[in-house]
Amino acid sequence: MALERLKDQPRAVLWHDPTPLEPQYNLAKALGINSLFIKRDDCNGLAFGGNKVRQMEYYLGDAIAKGCDTLLITGAVQSNFVRTAAAACAKQGLQCHVQLENRVAKNSADYVGSGNVLLDHLLGAVVHSYPEGEDEEGADRNLEEISGKLRQEGKNPYVVHLHPSHPPLGALGYIDAAIELHEQIKSLDQQPDIIFVPSGSGNTHGGLLYGLRAIGCKIPVTGICVRRSADQQHPRIVARLQQIADLLGEKSVACEADVTLEDQFLEPGYGVAGNETKQAIALAARKEGIILDPVYTGKTMAGAFNWAKQNPGSNILFLHTGGGPSIFGYGEDMMAAAKPI
Repeated sequence: MALERLKDQPRAVLWHDPTPLEPQYNLAKALGINSLFIKRDDCNGLAFGGNKVRQMEYYLGDAIAKGCDTLLITGAVQSNFVRTAAAACAKQGLQCHVQLENRVAKNSADYVGSGNVLLDHLLGAVVHSYPEGEDEEGADRNLEEISGKLRQEGKNPYVVHLHPSHPPLGALGYIDAAIELHEQIKSLDQQPDIIFVPSGSGNTHGGLLYGLRAIGCKIPVTGICVRRSADQQHPRIVARLQQIADLLGEKSVACEADVTLEDQFLEPGYGVAGNETKQAIALAARKEGIILDPVYTGKTMAGAFNWAKQNPGSNILFLHTGGGPSIFGYGEDMMAAAKPI
C-alpha cells in the first residue's frame, strides 16, 4: 500500500493542528470565478510559519535520530527555509549555522538586515555568507567545510543539502499536507478544478503531488516557477517524484504526465517581482487581508489570477507557503505596489 512507510520516517513535531482551508469570497468575486480557497500553511505557528515548517520536521527528525547537536543549512539572503531552520533548532535545542547566498542583486539596508535576516539573528543562528547564488554544489561544499570544522571542535553536525542529488526528506512533509488537504477538500461543496503551488526546490511541489496521487486524488496541480524556467524545472520535479518513491521504498504513484509548470511570471528572475506579481500581492492584501511575498507566493498568485481570467466560473485552490517576513526586505518595491490599484 502506498505511503505505508511514511510513518517510519523520523519526525520532529514542530506544530500540531491542520492549517485552515479558507474561502476567499472577495477575491473570487473580483476574479470572476466560482470559488477560491487558500490552504493557509502560512499559519502553522513556528516563527511566522510557512511550508518549510513541514519540511524541517523530517530533516530535524533525521538529525535528532542520528544524535546530531548542530544543523547547517544554506539559502538566499531572505530565505524562509533558513529562518525556519533557525527557529526549529531553537525549539529543539540544537545549534544552527545558516549560510546566506548572494542570489539576488539587492544590497539595500532592508534586504540585507530586515525580514528573515533579522529573524535569523534573533533566533540565535550563526550566520555565514556565500558569494555565489547559482552554485548549489559549491554552496553544499562550503557547508561541508564548515561542518568539518565543527566536528574538529567536538560537535556532531547535520547538513541540510541544497543540491537535488540528495534525498528530499523535506518533501515528506508535503505528503502529510496532501493527506490533510484531501480530507479538507472532501468537506467542500465542489472539488477544486486546479491547485496552484510554488515550484522552487521541488520539495513542496513534488511532495504535494506525490501525496495526492498516492491517496487517489486526481486534481491537477500546477507549479508556478519561482527560480528556473519550466524546461529546467520539469526534470527536477520528475526526479523528485522518483526520489520520494525511493525514500518510501515503493513504486512511484505519480508520473511525468502529472507534472505541470508555468513560468510566465518568473521574470525578472528569482527574488525579483514583476508588475503582475506586485499587482497580485496588492489585490490579495486589499481584498482579503492576505499577505503574500515577492519571491514565492506573489508569483504563484499571479499565475492563479491569470488562469482565473481564462477560466471564468472555475474553482481554484491556492497553497499559501508563507514567506511573510521576507516582504520587509523589499520595502521600496512593495511601497510601489501599495499605490492605488
